[in-house]
Amino acid sequence: MTPSDIEHRFAFHAATTDAHTSIRQACRRLADQLNEQVPDGREKSLAVTKLEEVMFWANAALAREA
Repeated sequence: MTPSDIEHRFAFHAATTDAHTSIRQACRRLADQLNEQVPDGREKSLAVTKLEEVMFWANAALAREA
């Protein structure tokens, strides 16, 4: 890993594309569905947390590529 790799990973990357919004909205719809259909508990909590991670990493990939 080079210093420029580190800088790129930790630099600010603005969410500037329509894809960011689309991904966020799709994840929100799935979160709503999980919330309605899955019983409360640790498993549901983990599923929603992992969905947040999906949204984060997908949007980070878009922002870092721009």
